[in-house]
Amino acid sequence: MLKLRLSRGGTKKRPVYKVVVADSRFARDGRFIEKVGFFNPLLPKDKKERVGLEAERIKYWLGQGAKPTTRVARILGENELMPMPVNGNNPNKAIPKKERNKKEEDKTEAPKADAAPAAPKEEAPKADAAPAADAAPAVPKEEAPKADAAPAAEAPKEEKK
Repeated sequence: MLKLRLSRGGTKKRPVYKVVVADSRFARDGRFIEKVGFFNPLLPKDKKERVGLEAERIKYWLGQGAKPTTRVARILGENELMPMPVNGNNPNKAIPKKERNKKEEDKTEAPKADAAPAAPKEEAPKADAAPAADAAPAVPKEEAPKADAAPAAEAPKEEKK
């Protein structure tokens, strides 16, 4: 399976990534089919030198069935080479801390307000009220042997010293 993914380069604590097309079985920094761009996360987002992509080659590989990793899909979405992927499974991460605290307070207050006006629900008509002639006769189930009925002699005895 072909993947569009990042291959790490650079030095310790100074990463620079190549955007490569590789077989998913190859090592992250190992063999790849083609280099189609680069990504430097240390530069500010507004700098042009942060990301460089070969748009035509990326579109070609996407057409051939290459699947981008989540980070590469995000980079491609920001550069309008494919639709922006849906955010992950952490909706609270994008909310500023102050607003997040307000939401938590609202959630704790909401159940208290909802509990007071709750009215008892009407009971549904019971099935027992149906005529007995329509119902099939109940078949008694066989009882399973009880575990307590096992003889006590089978239990292992503790040895005295």
